Amino acid sequence: MNLDNLNYAQKQRLAYIDFKLLFVGKITRNEIVTKFEKGMSGATADLNLYKEFCPENMSYDTKQRIYVQCDTFKPLFTHDPRKTLAKLANQISDGYDAIGEVTFPVAAPSQLNIPDIFIVARLIQAIINHKAVSIIYTSLSSGSAARELVAHSIVDNGLRWHVRAYDRKSNSFRDFVITRISKVTILSQNVSTNEDKLEDHQWMRMMPLELVPHPKNIKHPTAIELDYGMENKVLGLNVRAALAGYLLRRWNVDCTSEASLKGGEYQLWLRNRQTLYGAENLAIAPGYKADVGSYNDI
Repeated sequence: MNLDNLNYAQKQRLAYIDFKLLFVGKITRNEIVTKFEKGMSGATADLNLYKEFCPENMSYDTKQRIYVQCDTFKPLFTHDPRKTLAKLANQISDGYDAIGEVTFPVAAPSQLNIPDIFIVARLIQAIINHKAVSIIYTSLSSGSAARELVAHSIVDNGLRWHVRAYDRKSNSFRDFVITRISKVTILSQNVSTNEDKLEDHQWMRMMPLELVPHPKNIKHPTAIELDYGMENKVLGLNVRAALAGYLLRRWNVDCTSEASLKGGEYQLWLRNRQTLYGAENLAIAPGYKADVGSYNDI
């Protein structure tokens, strides 16, 4: 049997099954019924068709009444890393980018590092199913070693993708660069309450930022107000404390108390610098120095 012999709608449904198995590790008939407004018999036919193409990709769990990913899983479709990561970041779960693409006249700067999509898939599976993972991680300071993590979020900080997780080695929540992870094994053991996302105080804490045109580097501040859609000459944002440093670095926001950084790249100034008190990962924020907090570049 050849995929080319199927119509577009059939391929779309098979790609959805493939996507769910890859990133969630399971799928139900009801999900297909809801997604594509099909009857139960039609959903069963789609699952059977998928098994014809990939007999080793999934098995049926009679107790839970779900189809689960097998250890021998190999995707039926090619999931382009750039497109798939964009879909994941924007909560698009059709998984279908194999054919039927429209080329739009829109360009973006090239990304220098693209995570392994199968590493991302394993991490997402673990997060969705509330499981810990064992990883092989290469850090700047100690090289390659095994670590156990309880991940809760995948983050694109504009420069790189990382996973926010409880690290059982340091007993703290930290950021791990996904491109430095070479292997992920999902563990069966239960997750402790202290490893839950709700205990990640830097993640749960929301910080109000007030960004204004740089008072010394910008000659015509109205241009900056238009660039960022400012209201009353200020751009107000609420960001997670764990992510504030990344945002401030990405947009070259001057975080000095007196707006003292010079250069055309510093078009924005953080007016309410005191909001950053107690936040971590601020060593990367332009011009910010504090007695507490550090950048977890492990």
